[in-house]
Amino acid sequence: MLWRHGQTTWNLEQRYQGQTDIPLDETGMAQAEYAAKRLATLRPDAIISSDLIRAQQTAGALARLTGLPVTLNKELRERSGGGWEGLLDSEIRQRFPAERTSWNPPGGETDAVVADRVSAAFTNILDDMGDVHLYVVASHGGALRLGMERILGLPPRILGPLVNCSWSVLGFSDQHWRLMEYNSTSVPEPVLGDDR
Repeated sequence: MLWRHGQTTWNLEQRYQGQTDIPLDETGMAQAEYAAKRLATLRPDAIISSDLIRAQQTAGALARLTGLPVTLNKELRERSGGGWEGLLDSEIRQRFPAERTSWNPPGGETDAVVADRVSAAFTNILDDMGDVHLYVVASHGGALRLGMERILGLPPRILGPLVNCSWSVLGFSDQHWRLMEYNSTSVPEPVLGDDR
């Protein structure tokens, strides 16, 4: 199971985080706690997290409920955003229009580099599973999406963005990866009003 971290102030501001180590905000902590209650019912066997604090805090909410330790893995970090880190999306669009269109941050990692790094981490986790049936991997939206696309043989940026604290499920059987669930959220759906 692949779990995107909860909200940070930079998510809210639409500021590019990349590998800048930003903690969860109050909403992000609440999202992590809420989602952790749901994920704990699945009885995970192990928790792995990116070493960036926002992913660690998200994983920590599940660790507190399950008693499982969190193993850190720097290969699960978000894409390095180079010169984009700390900038608002509007600033990136204005200053780097060509790079923003191709999503190629100056001085940062390309889609291919991130996809290779994260999909290799997924494969290593699978290789280490042994008797473990369910790993929960806390990471980042771009890293998770690019890693999933690579491991599934999809072109980059075909899957939609992952919302904060959503999870996706990858399965492996008959020597093939399968996407079982994508971008599921822990936040209840809004109740629709009466059409009268």
